[in-house]
Amino acid sequence: MNDDNNSRRKFLKTLGGVGAGLTAVNAFANQPNTPSRLSGAQYMGDFVAPKLDTIKVAIIGCGARGGTHYNHVSAFEGTEFVGICDLYPDLTERAKKKVLANGNGERHKNVKLYSGDKHAYKKMLAETKPDLVYVVTPWEWHAPMAIDAMNAGAHVCVEVPLTTSIEECWQVIDTSEKTKKHCMMLENVNYGRDELMFLNMCRQNVFGELLHGEAAYIHELRGQMGHVQKGRGTGSWRTYHWAKENGNLYPTHGLGPVAQYMNIGRGDDNFRRIVSFSSPAKNHALYAKKNFKPDSKLNEIEYKGGDMNTSIIKTHMGRTIMVQWDESSPRPYTRHNLIQGTKGIGAGFPTRIALEGGVPGGAKNHHGWAQGDGLKEMYAKYDHPLYTRMADVAKKMGGHGGMDAIMNFRVIECLRKGQPLDQNVYEGCLWSAVTPLTRKSVAEDGMPQDFPDFTRGMWKSTKPLPIVS
Repeated sequence: MNDDNNSRRKFLKTLGGVGAGLTAVNAFANQPNTPSRLSGAQYMGDFVAPKLDTIKVAIIGCGARGGTHYNHVSAFEGTEFVGICDLYPDLTERAKKKVLANGNGERHKNVKLYSGDKHAYKKMLAETKPDLVYVVTPWEWHAPMAIDAMNAGAHVCVEVPLTTSIEECWQVIDTSEKTKKHCMMLENVNYGRDELMFLNMCRQNVFGELLHGEAAYIHELRGQMGHVQKGRGTGSWRTYHWAKENGNLYPTHGLGPVAQYMNIGRGDDNFRRIVSFSSPAKNHALYAKKNFKPDSKLNEIEYKGGDMNTSIIKTHMGRTIMVQWDESSPRPYTRHNLIQGTKGIGAGFPTRIALEGGVPGGAKNHHGWAQGDGLKEMYAKYDHPLYTRMADVAKKMGGHGGMDAIMNFRVIECLRKGQPLDQNVYEGCLWSAVTPLTRKSVAEDGMPQDFPDFTRGMWKSTKPLPIVS
């Protein structure tokens, strides 16, 4: 009798757990704040656009990052630059010289320049009618410009982050689905050699079942604060984000690769919720006091954003991801790039691998790291085929070790061949959503924040990113 009662209690407990799990799944897929898909809209997860033999390209923003993109894209076969736009005329002229040189004076000869007005890009879109627009501007312009470009009939590639708010995420998604135009965030780190190799290793189950990841953007950038006094340059606007916003303002470089390792938003798993805390805000004020005159604008700013933000994401399957951001502390650069599975671990900065049973040519067991020369056999066996195909191009064209060149080449290749882009609009919004969610969590002393399901439940049927050759 007692055994029967115990068995019954165990059964009911198990049944209750299953019911709770189903409730959580349904709640996640049908959140009350999820707007309905627009009438006639198309889900863009695996979207394939008609092939474009020649891609008419325009760019908005010709500064540091813009220079990388127009240099690469104008050199690729099958592109024709039709428009170049920047607030500053000298930057558009510099861009035109490079673009014409890459086209041997012929392929891009009809390119038009637009400048002098924050809204000059709208005239460019109307007059040049591009097929593809690159948006490389301050963060707050990313979503509005992407929306305008798609509504003008163009696919769009947007520098990170894709959006700065949850509301913008939905606006970008609705526009992409309505216009049936690609909107890809330019997460270049997904194309780094080690990130591509770890992705290949995850697909081949080398690390086993994936349990945990770590991602970061820790990059001391206080030197950009001087741009405020010049009135021009990245720091002239980025400094005010540091001052006003308290959360993770730049999550995607570290997070994008880890999300792809785990097939986040692509059939297997999705982000569920996040908690976030920030350290005190010290380093920006200290730097301003030390390096600028007392009456400088930089010493009048109140810096409210914590120097180090640390967040934990819990996924639908129960996996965890630690995400960190710090652009002000005196320390070496790192993105962490860590993926832990049941069979071993891969990590970055420096690149190292530990596997149960050891690493061929490296450590004998999982108690020691294989790194440096001890990874030669791993690179030989697991280098991503996209990297091996593109290694010479990456070396020649550069851009963060060649990852920029590979990324830009893939955008053009996919559009010309009629293939899905490597990153869809929902991934760009999901990774970017970390910023507004962490700001809210920090403001609420670490209270959990739920991720919206930007796919409206369609992530479960979206294909994983293939190992393209």
